[in-house]
Amino acid sequence: MPALTGPALVSALLLAVAGAMKAVDPAMTSGALRALRLPSSPTLVRAGAGAELVLGVVATTTGAPAAWWLVAVSYLAFAAFVVAALRAGTMVASCGCLGREDTPPHPVHVVLDIALAAFAAAAAVGEIAPLDAVAHTPGQGSVVVGLSVLAVVLVHAAFVDLPRALGHPRRS
Repeated sequence: MPALTGPALVSALLLAVAGAMKAVDPAMTSGALRALRLPSSPTLVRAGAGAELVLGVVATTTGAPAAWWLVAVSYLAFAAFVVAALRAGTMVASCGCLGREDTPPHPVHVVLDIALAAFAAAAAVGEIAPLDAVAHTPGQGSVVVGLSVLAVVLVHAAFVDLPRALGHPRRS
């Protein structure tokens, strides 16, 4: 099983979970987009969220390099959005990246988004197909899937709780 199977799986699963959360409740994401004067209709947010959900599932289930590249591009777009929010100095209560969660833009988000993009890009280059890897080595695969699910929970907590613990970045 390729060493990057777990990290790649985390990037795709988190994208799918975040997409599902925003599809159910687009309010925070709409507000964040509106604060930066970007298109922000709930319908548009739900469409984008649905695309995130599908993209995460497709990358996980097919391992198609194009899907992994799109996952990577998604995380880079999220990082760019957070940087724009931080630079704008606009009071954004939440970046909306995880649906209803109160997640104000923070440099931690940028670092996590870039890391997740790197894992997805590595999966594209390495042509990692998580479900194939699990099917070929079910014992080891079950452990990787279980640890990946745990890592999704921990990364989600890092997005939400780590910025709170570190405080809000100072604006110049």
